[in-house]
Amino acid sequence: MATHASLFRRVEDALDEIRPYLSEDLGGVEVVSVTQNGEVHIKWLGNCEHCKMSDMTLKAGIERTLRKNIPEVTAVIPVN
Repeated sequence: MATHASLFRRVEDALDEIRPYLSEDLGGVEVVSVTQNGEVHIKWLGNCEHCKMSDMTLKAGIERTLRKNIPEVTAVIPVN
């Protein structure tokens, strides 16, 4: 089983695939925490914080990418 620090690092690495697309719209995402049960808590940055498309980006982009790369991820939850 992966350590918590290893899981956090894998989440960060997977998000690096998405960050360039978010930054094109002057937005971003930050990992706040990853729980032992696989919940990833994120914070929207820049334009993503108030974007009407954030829910779609969360499900179709971030959650899909994380679950594809990291089976241990059970949910992605925005904190803002």
